[in-house]
Amino acid sequence: MTLETDLLLDRRRLKRRLVFWRVFAILALIVAALAGLRGAGLAPAGAHIERVTVNGLITNDRKLTEAVDALADDDRVKAVILSIDSPGGSVAGGETLNAAIARVAAKKPVVVTMAGLAASAGYMIAVPATRIFARESTLTGSIGVLLETGEISGLLSKVGITAEVVRSGPLKDEPSLVRPVSPEGKAVLQGLVDDMYDQFVTMVAEGRHLDSAKVRSLADGRPYTGRQALRLGLVDAIGGEWEAKDWLASARGVSAGLPIEDLSNSGVASHLLFGELGMIVFDVWKTLISQSVSLDGALAVWQRSGN
Repeated sequence: MTLETDLLLDRRRLKRRLVFWRVFAILALIVAALAGLRGAGLAPAGAHIERVTVNGLITNDRKLTEAVDALADDDRVKAVILSIDSPGGSVAGGETLNAAIARVAAKKPVVVTMAGLAASAGYMIAVPATRIFARESTLTGSIGVLLETGEISGLLSKVGITAEVVRSGPLKDEPSLVRPVSPEGKAVLQGLVDDMYDQFVTMVAEGRHLDSAKVRSLADGRPYTGRQALRLGLVDAIGGEWEAKDWLASARGVSAGLPIEDLSNSGVASHLLFGELGMIVFDVWKTLISQSVSLDGALAVWQRSGN
């Protein structure tokens, strides 16, 4: 064996040792970064209370529904605080989130805290909870459904525009912007609203353990203040997050010392880990590899520009 061959073999062995320790160093860096995220409160570390915040109009949000569903089987989550500040939204969106919250409430305590508004679909998503807290001035309730449309045939006639509609059946274009709703069409639309209203009433009756007749007597669309809602049985207590945590500790044995983690933070942690953190790890790996002796062939890799 020549001296040159011995040198090549020694360099190959050295390279393998260096690669091992470089990989080990990168893994250690990832572990340290995750620990840093947890220390900064960006990733849940152990047992905690999850805060789910619903603000603004409620829509059929698949990602939010899936995230809420996942809380039911997360052993780290000992309880859920659902914070609501919403005037309502779509019936389908409220129904979907109502069902997801009910699935979580079947396995662990779910407490609602209401801010300024938790009305209509905003109240719909609250009713499966184990306990509902409202402020005295919270506007809640507004149990009901509406379907609103517009009709501009009068305006069109004034500017000399006529609309021609070809339809497969007399109710296919009800409601229409270009002609008034027919009596038959109005009856069909009223049936749709009534059926969705019945669904809403059932959700409230089942979630609040109230008689359906009592719910119907309250469900004429009007909102109630938190104080009125308490007297009517639509909420359980006056208070906010502090009172919610106190109740969880006294009534359900959930330690008051547990940290509260926001549901959105898990997404932030994932973005940091697989986004910027991933590029940092790649840059470190690139630097380490560039210092090695390449004997096994060339590498052709893409890397993001630093600009």
